[in-house]
Amino acid sequence: MSIAGKAFDFGLFKKIISFTKGHKSLLWGAASLTLMGAFLSPLRPYLVQYAFDKYITKNNLSGLGQISIIIIIVLVLETAVQYFSGFISNLLALHVVHDIRMKLYKKLINFKLDYFDKTPVGTLVTRSISDIQNISDVFSQGFLDIAGDLLKVIIIILVMFFTNWKITLLSLTTIPILLYATYIFKNAIRAAFNDVRTQVSHLNAFVQEHINGMSVVQIFNRENQEYQKFNSINEAHRNANNKSVWHYSVFFPVVEILSATSIGLLVWWGAKESLQSNLSVGVIVAFIMYINMLFRPIRQLADRFNTLQMGMVCSERVIKVIETEEFNINNGTLKPAHLQGKIEFKDVWFAYVNEDWVIKGVSFTIEPGQNIAFVGATGSGKTTIAALLCRFYEIQKGEIYIDGVNIMDYELNHLRQLIGTVMQDVFLFPGSIYDNVILNNQKISEEEVLKAAIATGMKVFIEKLPNGLNYQVMERGSLLSTGQRQLISFLRAYLYNPSIMILDEATSSIDSESEQLIQIASEKLTSNRTSIIIAHRLSTIKAANKILVLDKGKLMESGNHDELIQNKGIYFELNNSHQTVNSN
Repeated sequence: MSIAGKAFDFGLFKKIISFTKGHKSLLWGAASLTLMGAFLSPLRPYLVQYAFDKYITKNNLSGLGQISIIIIIVLVLETAVQYFSGFISNLLALHVVHDIRMKLYKKLINFKLDYFDKTPVGTLVTRSISDIQNISDVFSQGFLDIAGDLLKVIIIILVMFFTNWKITLLSLTTIPILLYATYIFKNAIRAAFNDVRTQVSHLNAFVQEHINGMSVVQIFNRENQEYQKFNSINEAHRNANNKSVWHYSVFFPVVEILSATSIGLLVWWGAKESLQSNLSVGVIVAFIMYINMLFRPIRQLADRFNTLQMGMVCSERVIKVIETEEFNINNGTLKPAHLQGKIEFKDVWFAYVNEDWVIKGVSFTIEPGQNIAFVGATGSGKTTIAALLCRFYEIQKGEIYIDGVNIMDYELNHLRQLIGTVMQDVFLFPGSIYDNVILNNQKISEEEVLKAAIATGMKVFIEKLPNGLNYQVMERGSLLSTGQRQLISFLRAYLYNPSIMILDEATSSIDSESEQLIQIASEKLTSNRTSIIIAHRLSTIKAANKILVLDKGKLMESGNHDELIQNKGIYFELNNSHQTVNSN
């Protein structure tokens, strides 16, 4: 569904209007005021004409005073209608944008993880922020204003013809030229706006990427080269804006010239007719006002059509995301308070794309309370198995059971609450340590967090930080070391007391100061619950009840450390290579 090349897509427009369902009073209010404004516009010139013909030319000061008061009242009423029409239209736009953004975000937070694997983050940010903001223009400056302007033009022309059809035809002789100029301008400015949006996108992407990767830029001394690259992108952005400025600088003078030409023709013909007493002065004055009123909305229509079309383009992008069905099936109803922790994989196959299998016929059983470790080379499928257990991805073949129940029978969100995960790459949100531990769960008090910190041996670590739990970690936890971020992740998992614990290489890449604390926290987290450890350091899994060795998505070996060493297979070789690296 693309509207490229279309003047208007009514199907898409119908979908946009559907977002006003909860705000019908605002929509009808804005539409009624727009309609009222269109009918009020020709009233003032008519009253001025009446004043000239009935009072000014006849020196009737009393009647002139009365008609002047009426004209002022009409002017005030017209001003009030314009004010409230604009206010209500913008209010409607704000409400619609709020609703669309909430609906879009609700979709995003429930999408499967593979949707985010396939979709750039920058694209989704653009859809959620700037594209939705542009949709507001459809309501605040788009279809209502276009309808009002078109209605105003029609009413003014009808009034002009009703007043004097000859002088109306003369006054409208420049309209075909204006319409052609408007058509050319509309197409040119649309192309310019599209170019501007493209360059803005390039500019945003470059700045975002290079701010995130500034350490790489500085480490490799690429400041000058990246500055020149940014300069090129910035110049392209400036040139794109220059095109739109040039189109406006040509179009508006053309409109003014055509408007002046119409008035000139009117004055020339009107003066001649007036001298022959075939036309009153009031009609000439009224027609000058009519022409000004006529050219203003026609001039604005080009802008408004482009605004509407840009809003439609953005709407298409946003609605495409909203209509995307990338959800995990959640037909399960089981919500046990606790899991015993027995896990069974039965001939499980999984591929991220088509049949490029990442997990190939894997079967194993983990008994309740067991401490199981997965080892293998990078890309062997260790992390994928953990993701499948949490149903972040759906398997293509086989079955996964927890406590003898297929995981599809558990309510999805409840299942994930019962499985805790500590990742190697810990993500922290801007805010305090306390905020990042409770994750907006206001039922958890600071006192409970401190108790958990004591239980996991992290109290001293927290007390060393300025303001303790209220220490601000900044974006992605940039003010903390890798080990400190890992400790917060352990504390978060412990506080939610899961039935099954997954440590995904959680003890790798840590500093020596944090290693001991993490070891204590690991023991607390894995105690008396089924635990899955995805290991980077083989030294951390020697005490595991069972070690499962993966290679290219297949389960190759299983057993405890001593058994696997005696088998002298893949695990034996991995262990020897790690010992060699550590000795060096």
